[in-house]
Amino acid sequence: MSLYPLKFTPILKDKIWGGSKLKTVLNKDFSPLPNAGESWEISGVEGDISVVSNGFLAGNDLEELIEIYMGDLVGDHVYENFGVEFPLLIKFIDANDVLSIQVHPDDELSKERHNAYGKTEMWYVIEADKGSELIVGFNQNITKEQYLAKLKEGRLEDILNNAPVKEGSCFYIPAGRVHAIGKGILLAEIQQTSDVTYRMYDFNRTDDAGNPRELHTELAVDAIDYSFEKKYETSYQTEINKTSELVRCPYFTTNILEFDKPQEKDYIELDSFVIYMCLEGDMIITCGEDSLPVAKGESVLIPAIINNLTLTPKAKTKILEVYIK
Repeated sequence: MSLYPLKFTPILKDKIWGGSKLKTVLNKDFSPLPNAGESWEISGVEGDISVVSNGFLAGNDLEELIEIYMGDLVGDHVYENFGVEFPLLIKFIDANDVLSIQVHPDDELSKERHNAYGKTEMWYVIEADKGSELIVGFNQNITKEQYLAKLKEGRLEDILNNAPVKEGSCFYIPAGRVHAIGKGILLAEIQQTSDVTYRMYDFNRTDDAGNPRELHTELAVDAIDYSFEKKYETSYQTEINKTSELVRCPYFTTNILEFDKPQEKDYIELDSFVIYMCLEGDMIITCGEDSLPVAKGESVLIPAIINNLTLTPKAKTKILEVYIK
C-alpha cells in the first residue's frame, strides 16, 4: 500500500504558563490536564515521537515510518542528512503567562556540549490579546560583560527588545537570539529537532514546591548572539489564493497560504516532506484516490513521494506550509 497524507496524535504538554486556547481556539482536547502550554504536532524528539492517527499506518510512530520508507517519506536528501531522526519539531504554543527568557545554542555548540542539534526556530502569531508582546533580541548594542552586569543586578529586562504583536506577526529566531513568549499569545512554532534550551532569567518565579527554577547562566553566556538589529520582525506580503514565503533558512522554509478556491500543489521539484498547519477554516486534501479532511488546529505530513495534490477549502482557509529545501 502506498503512502498518503498523515495525521498524528498531538502530544500535549502541561506547562505552568499554559492556558486554554489550545482547546478554545484550536480544538485540542487536553483533558485530563487543567490547561496546556504546548501541542507537539509532529515530533521526532526522543521520548516524544509522534504516532500516526489515520489510515492503515495508524499506531506506527514517525521513526518507524522513516526506517521503512526512508526517502519516500522525508525526501532522499533529508534522509541522507538525518537518517531516521525527523529534522523538525512542529508545535502550537499557548502562553497564558510570560515564559522564561531563554536562548538556544547553534549546531556546533550543541553538538560539542550535548551531542545534539542546535535550535533555530520561527514563530507565527495566530492570536494575541491586546497589548501582548514577545521578547526578541536586545534593544541596544551590548557586550558580554554588560549583559552579565545587568543579569547580576536583576535588570536584564532593561536591555531586551519588547516587540508588540498581533495576529499574523512573524519572527525568525536563529540560534543565539535571546527570546521569550509573552502573556496572551497563541502561536505556531517551527524549529529544528532539539530540546536544548538555556534559561537565562525567569522573573524570580518558583515551581510548585516553592523552589526557584533552574537557570543556565554559564551555559547561556557563550551561546548568546549579542548583536543588535533595528528590526526583528519578519516582513511579508500576502495575496489571497497565492502562496507567500515567510521564512527561508538552511533548516526549513515556511510559507503562508490564505485561500478560498481549490489550490493545485506540484512538489515534483521538491526533495522533501511537506507539512501543513491549518490555522483557520478547514479543507480537504486530495491526492490520487486519497482524500483527507483537515480542520482548524490540525497538522498534516505530506510524504515526499507525493508530488501532486489539491487543497479544497470549505470556506476561507489559512495554512502554513513547511518543508526543507
